[in-house]
Amino acid sequence: MHLGVLRYQEKSFEEAAQHLQKAVQLNSADPGGHYYFAQALQGRGDTDAAIHELQDCVALKPDYPDAQNSLGLLLQHSGEVGQAIKPFRQAVKWQPENPDAHNNLGLALLQTGDGNGAISEFQTAVRLRPTDSGYRGNLGAAYLQVADFDTAVSEFQGALQLTPQDATLHYDLGLVLKLKDKLPEAMAELHKAAELDPGQPDVHYTLGVTLWQQGDFAAAAEELRAAVHAKPDYAEAYYTLGTVLKQKGELQDSASALREAIRLQPDFAGAHTTLATVLRQLGDAEGAAAESRTGMEIAKQKTGDQAALFATNSGRRLLNAGDIEGAISQFRAAISSSPTYAAAHFELAVALRQQGKSEEAQKEFRKAAELDPRLMPPPSRKK
Repeated sequence: MHLGVLRYQEKSFEEAAQHLQKAVQLNSADPGGHYYFAQALQGRGDTDAAIHELQDCVALKPDYPDAQNSLGLLLQHSGEVGQAIKPFRQAVKWQPENPDAHNNLGLALLQTGDGNGAISEFQTAVRLRPTDSGYRGNLGAAYLQVADFDTAVSEFQGALQLTPQDATLHYDLGLVLKLKDKLPEAMAELHKAAELDPGQPDVHYTLGVTLWQQGDFAAAAEELRAAVHAKPDYAEAYYTLGTVLKQKGELQDSASALREAIRLQPDFAGAHTTLATVLRQLGDAEGAAAESRTGMEIAKQKTGDQAALFATNSGRRLLNAGDIEGAISQFRAAISSSPTYAAAHFELAVALRQQGKSEEAQKEFRKAAELDPRLMPPPSRKK
């Protein structure tokens, strides 16, 4: 095993894996052998096998925090965020003074919609390492998820005091200021983020949506074009660009942008219905009818949890950028794909509440909690 560990440390992952596999075969009861074999497997890109070895490792020795943390990270990166929470909790249990362990658990909880649980973990991480701006930023994101905008602003500002040139923190602060309707301050932060990281598509996208809402269609289109230039597969940005160009009266360009959104995301119901409107204005009644039918069929089609997750993530991006109608369309499409997908009901409730539809929002919050008791309604929006 020692030779295998040495080769692993030298980053000779293939040779390390061969030696460590033999070590595990000779002594399958040694948790250290499974752990290092997993690291070598991960190094050569064999994630599934690495997960299997780490599961064997922690079954033999639950109080192995490095193995628990590695297992959580691999599961998280593989899209199994819910499964990652258990090993992350074990890592925290066995290393309660490790801020990274609390931060990793907090991120997993945040990804699964447990904002309040994430807040507790990030607060502990910050307490243990107060100079880490990443922890402060994550804490701000958790407060944003539970709609505590004032505290989110405070955390993002505190993080920026530690790392004032962090484009992501400026962007996050801009988002929450926008949600608080503090548009001049929000725009200043978003422009700063774009200045620091011109290749960040979400910054340009959010600027585009904000300028569109302010009625500056030309500047909005410019930012949205910058977004799709930075990220050519950005379906939501193409959709919003098509909507802006439609309002500018540039119908052919609008149709082109909407068709690209549909090419990238064929089940984007809002893009189909908006394209139907544009085609109708262009005099293409047959094409408009076809797009309208497609949009309606997508809304009814059940394509399972994968489609629901995709649409919900798309809706979250639209909602974060301030496009509530577009977000609601995506959340409803997610629910149509998978009526029991709790996260989609929860996010739809958040969007409906921001739209002022309290009764509908409460209905969706109740449905989300019924499907997943961890999804409790966040506090009412603060300004």
